[in-house]
Amino acid sequence: MKILFYIFSLAFLALGSCTSNTYDDLEVPQEIDPTVLVTFQDVSFIFQQNCIACHSSPPQNGAPMSLTSYTDVQSAVLNRGLLDRISRDQGAAGMMPNGGQRLPQQNIDLVFQWNEDGLLEN
Repeated sequence: MKILFYIFSLAFLALGSCTSNTYDDLEVPQEIDPTVLVTFQDVSFIFQQNCIACHSSPPQNGAPMSLTSYTDVQSAVLNRGLLDRISRDQGAAGMMPNGGQRLPQQNIDLVFQWNEDGLLEN
């Protein structure tokens, strides 16, 4: 009887731990205030959390460039199509982060706003 209780308890715990949360649920939504200019300081966490594994200095896993500094990321936006790569649909060829989950839309929007505001450093 005790074994049946333990089996039932384990099954309940296993099923109860299942979730339908997505990667987007892990990110805290950020409201973009149109009266405040977005700077690199506002977007740098996105690159630190999602890009540095490959785009470190020196780059790893076949990444063509580093994204560890303001100058690196600014150059990638201006010269390497970074905005296009982060905004591609999940699973599309060339989508970044490569092999990972597409960035949450609010993070993509923040990077686009940074670009529209002039790629300010501070």
